[in-house]
Amino acid sequence: MNLKPARLLLTLLAVAAAPAMAQNIAVVNNKPIPSARVEAIVKQAVAQGQQDSPQLRDNIKSQLIQREVLMQEAEKQGFDKDANVKLQIENARQAITINAMISAYLAKNKVSDAEIQAEYDAFKKQAGDKEYHVRHILVDSEAAAKDVIAKLKGGAKFEDLAKTSKDTGTAANGGDLDWATPSAFPPVFSNAFVKLDKGQVTETPVQTPNGWHVIKVDDIRAAKLPTLEEVKPQVAEALQNKKLQAYQDELLKKAKIK
Repeated sequence: MNLKPARLLLTLLAVAAAPAMAQNIAVVNNKPIPSARVEAIVKQAVAQGQQDSPQLRDNIKSQLIQREVLMQEAEKQGFDKDANVKLQIENARQAITINAMISAYLAKNKVSDAEIQAEYDAFKKQAGDKEYHVRHILVDSEAAAKDVIAKLKGGAKFEDLAKTSKDTGTAANGGDLDWATPSAFPPVFSNAFVKLDKGQVTETPVQTPNGWHVIKVDDIRAAKLPTLEEVKPQVAEALQNKKLQAYQDELLKKAKIK
């Protein structure tokens, strides 16, 4: 079949225009809305658990068209030139760009199983294999702490004396700090009570930034630490944050800041 020149030109123009039209979901006041924007939002929605469907795509298309209409009107009224709007746009631009860089960095520097295992082993070593049920009485001075120890040796009950403790969070409960591993306390505090046997009280006052303590060990038991599988996600996240912080610190060191 032979096409006349005019019809041939129209056919070629239609073929050339088809891919361009397919790249846009709509054209609002001569401004196209790329279909890539729909695909990006669909991808994000699916990642959040939604099902990709014609209805979802129609809703997204409708929202993008509405947004474009509103955006054009906002620009017509000059809001895009507002100083506060520009500042918010710049903040959003920085946040989006930084997040993209961070995502790329973390993808290239994934936490390995070996790193997770090593961190877990270090945690177990630090926590120790024992848990202590501890009580304490907090006072303002060494002399006051020695007076508490003397009263305990004289037969006073620890729980009764603890009612005057400066630690108001535990005073009503006899100074009870519940079960915990030594790593849960400041070293100067835990180093004092790990030397005690069940039922014993520190012979000398223990000083921390909070004041002077008299400590009693109510009981001791084998530590019930979580398994690696139970805490693996948290350990991985903590290590990931460490890598990210180290990367940020390295960039800050290299930066010329005046």
